[in-house]
Amino acid sequence: MSTISSAVAAQTSETTPDSAPFFIRGKVVEGTDQIHRSRDLGVDFATPKIDLDSLIHPRAELPPMLNTPIAEIIDFLYEAGQKLADPNNAHIQGTIDRIAKVSLQPRLAIQYQLQNAIEYLDRASLREMVEQNFPNPAALDEWVPHTDHQGRRSFIRAFAPRLIHVLPGNAPSQGIRSIAQAALVKSVSLFKMASADPFSTVAFLRTMAEVDPNHPVVQSMSAIYWRGGDEAIERVLYRPQYFDKLVAWGGGDAINNVMKYIGPGFQLVSFDPKTSISMVGREAFVDDATMAHVAALNAADVSMGGQEPCVSSRFTFIEATADQADRYCKILAEEIRVDRMDEGTPRPLDADLKEQIDMLRMMDDDYAVCGKTDGRGIAIRSDEPVDFHPIRKTSNVVLVPDLMDAMKYVNVATQTVGVYPFERMASLRDHLSSAGAQRIVRLGEAGPSAIGNPHDAMYPLHRFVHWMANEDGADAG
Repeated sequence: MSTISSAVAAQTSETTPDSAPFFIRGKVVEGTDQIHRSRDLGVDFATPKIDLDSLIHPRAELPPMLNTPIAEIIDFLYEAGQKLADPNNAHIQGTIDRIAKVSLQPRLAIQYQLQNAIEYLDRASLREMVEQNFPNPAALDEWVPHTDHQGRRSFIRAFAPRLIHVLPGNAPSQGIRSIAQAALVKSVSLFKMASADPFSTVAFLRTMAEVDPNHPVVQSMSAIYWRGGDEAIERVLYRPQYFDKLVAWGGGDAINNVMKYIGPGFQLVSFDPKTSISMVGREAFVDDATMAHVAALNAADVSMGGQEPCVSSRFTFIEATADQADRYCKILAEEIRVDRMDEGTPRPLDADLKEQIDMLRMMDDDYAVCGKTDGRGIAIRSDEPVDFHPIRKTSNVVLVPDLMDAMKYVNVATQTVGVYPFERMASLRDHLSSAGAQRIVRLGEAGPSAIGNPHDAMYPLHRFVHWMANEDGADAG
């Protein structure tokens, strides 16, 4: 090949958008009919044209997994997980590079999350998830008989639902988690992927199809991308004729967009945007070694997933003097900058956030700013929470006379609260729950969560299913 031809080929390779194929009920659909631009980084990617009819599973047809025993479904998910964990899995390896182009997370962080997605498909974990969500898991497999105290007989079933999942773009492993949850309730599921990750869910499903393309789990699932808010698609799909519930992850705009379609027969199960916090008691300042240890725990919660997930801490409320708080901030900023998960080069702060933090740095009477605005880690000490959203490994350390004084900053958008010292959780948990928080953990243990526990104050699988009752009169006599 000539030098000119090589240059043209290289330029074409650099400018040609990555292909994001669809997966529709067991089949891969390739195509570059439509060009989309990712929301966060403005990178183009190509998808096939959407055939809306292919996404509908007629209600006259029973869900494919309905009569597949849960035990068999769990075995299949486990086998697929082993294939996902194979370092030679081409679907997963090729997806990592493509996600890195459109995601705010560093490539190594994406790689880590995808390679550890197998944890969601562990047999014991899947069984525990079912048992935690359903008092009697047999209702997933059969009509369970029940007789009330007046002798009326019924049969109850957790019937397989039809679900649309609006996936988040800030957690590549959420696709496999959603697939597992969808399979455990035997649902017919359509996954709407995000522009920050229009690749991984299809890669997961393609791997499952290689295990068995005709398995009911594979035949029950589809994954495609369209731009959120596209009424030509959403006004057709978001209807009770086709689906029972919409399972939505995402920011405020994404949730507000889908709310307009919710009505009789079409319910919303919403995982709203959340903010997580940390609470550090005066016990952390008993000596320098303890303070350094607590700051390291705090930093682990702040920097998790590059501070993209909702579970990552953004505000830390501490019982401390101004001098103690400033020393703590300096250590915290240094600890946040530690690359704990081999995440690689982070994304820099955007210009607006950097400007706001630099302005606070000049107001040294009211604020202390430790670290650099380079996306690797920074801590800001203040007497009140800052009025912007801390992100890119940014922690706002807020002084309070007592941790109880921090309750005024807790609300229904507060997801996880990390507490130190650990023994103070018991005295805080009722107040945190009353304020609206949904999860309390030891500082440094914001993730992963205990298997099968409530998420966002609910048991998701219990909410997903279509609870059906067949009443059969009263027993004789």
